[in-house]
Amino acid sequence: MSDPNSAIKVAAFYQFAALPDYRELRQPLRAFCAGLALKGSVLLAQEGINGTLAGAPAAMDALAYELAHGDMFGGRLDKLELKFSTAEAMPFGRLKVRLKKEIVTLGDEAADPTRQAGTYVDAAEWNALIAAPDTLLLDTRNAFEVAMGTFEGAVDPGIRSFGQFKDFAAAALDPAKHRRIAMFCTGGIRCEKASAHLLARGFAEVYHLKGGILKYLEEVPEAQSRWRGECFVFDERVALGHGLRERSLLEQDMGQGRDE
Repeated sequence: MSDPNSAIKVAAFYQFAALPDYRELRQPLRAFCAGLALKGSVLLAQEGINGTLAGAPAAMDALAYELAHGDMFGGRLDKLELKFSTAEAMPFGRLKVRLKKEIVTLGDEAADPTRQAGTYVDAAEWNALIAAPDTLLLDTRNAFEVAMGTFEGAVDPGIRSFGQFKDFAAAALDPAKHRRIAMFCTGGIRCEKASAHLLARGFAEVYHLKGGILKYLEEVPEAQSRWRGECFVFDERVALGHGLRERSLLEQDMGQGRDE
């Protein structure tokens, strides 16, 4: 963690899970978060939940418990991917709980991570996988995020939004040629959808970094890291480094816009 004494705790979370009642969940979830004085954004869709919220440490712990174990979701978020970091100041201006068609937009109905997704690889095993000569290392994030930092040797799809990933895959990837693909993204959610898309297209071996770049930066010592640069995050902290240390705005020279 960047500062264990920080007054602000930030939670990034998601899970692909069947939520046919997602519309009815919006108001109870918003009321619960508002009651804890949390700020940030949550997306709800029939395919699951995706959000980043911030608040007092005790409030964030209460939210994490409710999502995974409370009555609101009835145990359907039992495999919630959840990562905590800290911030010196509240990184969000307000609370938003929105309904969406997808919790991460790809536009491919065949890509359903609740039915099939790539093989998870823990941060501790990631270096060995991507060092193998027959592994194609693929960054699934947007071009401006890649420009800030990525893994050594990673392919940049050159996309402006995740919805363009399927066009890149159709033009540049071949199941007969690219037999082993290892992909990564910020927190893991885009990789789950992208890996489901590639598996549906006939790719045999598709792996993705469990917990994404953020989990890797949290767990892998900097001396052993194959990551270069900073990791863009969609809040006022803008970027995090090894150990999930907050990068000072005065240190940044992004020259890029945001594309959530």
